[in-house]
Amino acid sequence: MRRSEKEIVDRAEIDAIIRRSRVCRLGLSDCGQPYVVPLCFGYNGTAVYFHCAPDGRKLDILSNNDKVCVEFDVLEGVVEDDQACRWGARYQSVIGFGTAHIVSERAEKKDALALLMSQYSDRAFLFAENMMERTVVVRVDIDSITGKQSKRLTE
Repeated sequence: MRRSEKEIVDRAEIDAIIRRSRVCRLGLSDCGQPYVVPLCFGYNGTAVYFHCAPDGRKLDILSNNDKVCVEFDVLEGVVEDDQACRWGARYQSVIGFGTAHIVSERAEKKDALALLMSQYSDRAFLFAENMMERTVVVRVDIDSITGKQSKRLTE
């Protein structure tokens, strides 16, 4: 990372940023063409899970190239100034690289959907069998991950 003073190296802090994030952006490469999709997600400390329909562009791309990038961020606020070039944002972000896998085992799929729901709610959910059959779950095993932050709003 070019600006080492902004780097977050503590894995617990990186995990906390992911858990505070509301959107995961999935980066894929479609024959050299970048494709980024915002997703709801679940995170277990080593992998990111998301769900999708049984067909579509994401799955088409993943069938040809399972190497992906994931991005998470938390915007703490905008910093205003009288001069336009001194405006900025206070944020924390995480970028990870990994390999995507279609989850085929029913138990892992159910656990992944529960994990995904736990990112957004404290409630426990039941998943109808017919909905689980029509839903594809993808696990991204994270190979490397880095965090970055601007100065805090209070600094």
